[in-house]
Amino acid sequence: MSVQEQFLHDETSSHSTSWRLRWHQFRNKLIGNPRFQKWAARTPLMRIIANRRATQLHHITAGFVYSQTLAAFVELNIPKLLADGPVQTKQLISATGIPEQGLLTLLKAAKALELIESYKGDLWGLGELGAAMLANPGIAAMVRHHRHLYADLADPTAILRQRENTALANYWAYGEVKTGEINPETYSELMATSQGMIADYVLDAVDFSTRERLVDIAGGTGAFARRAVARFPSLRATVFDLPAVAAQASTSSTSGETSNAVEYQGGDMFEDPLPEQADLMSLVRVLHDHDDKPAQELIDKAFQALPPGGQLIVAEPMANTPGSESIGHTYFGFYLWAMGSGRPRSAAELSSMMRLSGFNKVREAKSPMPSLVRVLVGDKMNA
Repeated sequence: MSVQEQFLHDETSSHSTSWRLRWHQFRNKLIGNPRFQKWAARTPLMRIIANRRATQLHHITAGFVYSQTLAAFVELNIPKLLADGPVQTKQLISATGIPEQGLLTLLKAAKALELIESYKGDLWGLGELGAAMLANPGIAAMVRHHRHLYADLADPTAILRQRENTALANYWAYGEVKTGEINPETYSELMATSQGMIADYVLDAVDFSTRERLVDIAGGTGAFARRAVARFPSLRATVFDLPAVAAQASTSSTSGETSNAVEYQGGDMFEDPLPEQADLMSLVRVLHDHDDKPAQELIDKAFQALPPGGQLIVAEPMANTPGSESIGHTYFGFYLWAMGSGRPRSAAELSSMMRLSGFNKVREAKSPMPSLVRVLVGDKMNA
């Protein structure tokens, strides 16, 4: 872009921002006026808009109650209790140990959230969202571990001032796993459970058929690597993670043709060299857990370890995803803040980081579920 083009671009952007700012100030002053609110409530067209906005605001206000409804729904194993078909209230009382009025409060709340349905004969069955949870056990695992996040968010302004020694940071205690103070099985369980569905979305987006060796950095128990070699039989994979995690994963790995194509190598991704035998490396839900400097260093290390013609895959939920903005900046923004490191990044930010390391032709591969994971591919071109 020439100096003149840059000037015109800056002028246009400045004018656009100024107009948008003035409009928003006028709009907010109008909406914030009680007399306007009363008028809008009595005017047919405006009433529809006002009601929709009031409902949206109420959903935000009630969000904590919705999430706790889901937590109780999962903790009482209601999805499993209804997995084979509708069940009567008295059977659910017996299975959960919750008194009738308390259980009915939960069941009606869960129905309003479309987790379950009610039928004649005092029967309760799974709704669409409840049934979807059966297919994705990682959702229930995430809900169960949210108790740590809830503890941190009990005083949200306090955690914004101080993000150290949080309940969530203690749960994801990378350093303690590294020193052997925490069982790696506990560390890996949630990641393994939730990684399966993410792995399939990544593999739907990227074709590994021309690649020979994958190194999955911080790959945990190998959920992504095992699915990759199952999808592409000519591929072999190395899962690189902390020695304790790699040893535990290797011991518990299932036998068979797929597992024989996956090996585990222990090491610290920040301190130790990455394996260099690969023409493909992956960072699946890794970078957003780390602050900018270590995240950039990790991409740099992947670039150095790959041969010319090698490829890096970066896959994770990303900020500014159209239609899912609240997942990026709201959920993951607060989640990662409470975790003590990392932040959600946009596809543009991650692409820039990959280019800064030297990757060429950085592009996005179309994910079938961009709200949960988006996929970037970068090539290390021949000199």
